[in-house]
Amino acid sequence: MEFTHLDEKRNPKMVDVSSKDLTNRVAVARGKITMSREAFLAVINESSKKGAVIQTAITAAIMGAKKTSELIPMCHMIFLSSVKCEIKEIESENAFVLEVRAKSYGQTGVEMEALMGVNIGLLTIYDMVKAIDKTIVISEVYLLEKEGGKSGHFVRE
Repeated sequence: MEFTHLDEKRNPKMVDVSSKDLTNRVAVARGKITMSREAFLAVINESSKKGAVIQTAITAAIMGAKKTSELIPMCHMIFLSSVKCEIKEIESENAFVLEVRAKSYGQTGVEMEALMGVNIGLLTIYDMVKAIDKTIVISEVYLLEKEGGKSGHFVRE
């Protein structure tokens, strides 16, 4: 098996994307955070001592997507043309689902940026309500959809 991030001496390398075509790239990732009823209500009612949790999480998700190449060693620095976030409440589970859609026009995909955005957004929610609930669970972080590039369009079933 050949690893794309290792050279012939098995040293780490960044993949050379210079010969790839410039295409529109889109990726959508999703994740879930589940908490106690008390913490969930604090978020919804904006009564957390740390402020507006949802708005802060969206801002953090955008920042996380923008800083992906600084934190994931072999990720390319890319120009993001758009990062959009949506947080949905699942009241029956005391949970929130965060979706991040990242877009770029370039030579490499934006899956990692979308996934990073989800993780940082959910961790921000965790940080802002951890004083209320120590049992918070972040789960189900995954790529929902991607398009652009050689591998084409992928949609999770």
